[in-house]
Amino acid sequence: MVLEQKLSVAEAARRLGVGENLLHLWRKAVLRGGPHAFPGSGHLAPQEAEIQRLRAEVKRLEMERDILKKATAFFASESR
Repeated sequence: MVLEQKLSVAEAARRLGVGENLLHLWRKAVLRGGPHAFPGSGHLAPQEAEIQRLRAEVKRLEMERDILKKATAFFASESR
């Protein structure tokens, strides 16, 4: 409302039923972060999406490592 409709912060705050200070904080966040300022609703910021992807990959690699360790131990005991 403030950025697109050019309303004053006071008017937008009154219409939304929030404090002017909160609206100033939101405005700063939008100006700083652009479309990624408030990811919410399942939309992650690019850095958060990358972190999530990397964590999933680490988990998969750890599972593969553990399976290989167990297989090595199994075949070592079978060869005796």
